[in-house]
Amino acid sequence: MDFDFSDDQEMLRDTVRKWVEKSYDFERRRGIVKSGGFSRESWQGLADLGVLGLAVPEAHGGMGFGPVDAMVVMEELGRGLVLEPFAAVSLVATSLLGAGHAPSASLWLQGIAQGKEIVAPALEERHSRYRLGQIETRAEHASGTWRLTGTKTVVPAGGHAGAFIVSACTSGAAGDRGGVALFLVSRGESGVSLKPYPTQDGACAADLVLDGASGIELLPAGEAMPALEHAVDIGTAAVCAEAVGAMEKLVALTVEYMNTRKQFGVAIASFQALRHRIADVKMQLELARSMSYYAALKLNEPAPARRRALSQAKVQLGQSMRFVGQQCIQLHGGIGVTDEYAASHYFKRLTVIEMSYGDTMFHLGEVSARMQDTAGVFA
Repeated sequence: MDFDFSDDQEMLRDTVRKWVEKSYDFERRRGIVKSGGFSRESWQGLADLGVLGLAVPEAHGGMGFGPVDAMVVMEELGRGLVLEPFAAVSLVATSLLGAGHAPSASLWLQGIAQGKEIVAPALEERHSRYRLGQIETRAEHASGTWRLTGTKTVVPAGGHAGAFIVSACTSGAAGDRGGVALFLVSRGESGVSLKPYPTQDGACAADLVLDGASGIELLPAGEAMPALEHAVDIGTAAVCAEAVGAMEKLVALTVEYMNTRKQFGVAIASFQALRHRIADVKMQLELARSMSYYAALKLNEPAPARRRALSQAKVQLGQSMRFVGQQCIQLHGGIGVTDEYAASHYFKRLTVIEMSYGDTMFHLGEVSARMQDTAGVFA
């Protein structure tokens, strides 16, 4: 199988990498963290590159590119520790908007592609534990209007979003997947309030509190859950690729440090035991990279195969992120955990990625639940 990237994909990678190196260096990122974890200027910079419309259909002003192109971009954003919620908005939200029936979805897609609008997915709740159907937010239809009540947690860049894609139960009890629908809720609607806060990796999120807020139905119950699962799989593949980029940069920082740091008059990179450890780190990085490729290539498969593949990828990425992060910090010593040094920020970001779109234990359970009689050993 040919895993070489096309000339266009290599050009896309080079364009994003140059933007990161020029406009998003480590000191610039530290300034964004101090100012709240989001930069409108950087967001517009991504729009000017064209990548915010990467997955937006051409009919709505986007590029209409596929999963492999998104993977290429996410790897480079991971290398630069970009804080802005590219995956959540430009991949997950655009997938749901593209699948939705709301007349305003087209305008929001155009706004995202131009960098003028941020539509944030609001799918998680305090007790849901990554289960998309385990939600308590309710939507009631009265007098021709949907009214939503509930609280959504850890909404990416929620304090900067102009609208939210909210999952809510229209019938049945919490946990009834068949009753879940998706709604578009504008920030300015009555009954919408936000509680912003910083996240551990320096970015920002918010809790979205809805108290009878008016919403527009994006996808009705029955159609919503398959589209929601596909969008979350897209997000999972995206953070897998981002983690590969982040790990690759962290390993490079570690090797550079080992070649510089001296002990007993020689560089510590000459110590055989440490060379063996960095070899193990490199092996885990390449295992993660191969599973990230696997995840991206499986996104257009039928749902059963796709969902199992994405969970398998996230399990391997979780194991690799933990190993690479811990080993690289230990190889640095004390400097590796200081705020002034980049390695600590890569470790934090890898930790947050582990908790995004389902942690390792959650996806291990998903893989187990999807095993066939052969336990996945034979085709």
